[in-house]
Amino acid sequence: MRGTGRAAAAAILLIIVGTLNIIYGIGALDDANIFLNDQRFVLTNLSTLGWVLIILGVIQLTGGISLLGGKTYGRVIGIVGAGLGAIGALLSVGGAYPWWSLAIFALCIYIVHGILVLGDDERRQVTT
Repeated sequence: MRGTGRAAAAAILLIIVGTLNIIYGIGALDDANIFLNDQRFVLTNLSTLGWVLIILGVIQLTGGISLLGGKTYGRVIGIVGAGLGAIGALLSVGGAYPWWSLAIFALCIYIVHGILVLGDDERRQVTT
């Protein structure tokens, strides 16, 4: 099938991004020092940001695991989770680590592309 390897790579990357979002969410709930000077960009406080990141991470993890199994749920949730991750990364570009945010954005776009190119075999038609 066309794009199987790229979709598998996208699923693994989705699992990694989901795990990182869960870790960042727990760090935000714990008021850890990974967020400099308690900066607020979109959400009102770190507790809200933490819960949003945990929920997004769980969505991305389930999408990645389901995508590894080849399920349609994984494709849909993978696209939604990676799209939300890309939006979240763009919203945090003005923060302390703008290059990290841009790298996460590029990773999310690659995941969406990898899921979208997954399709049926393209067989070359031989004309006689």
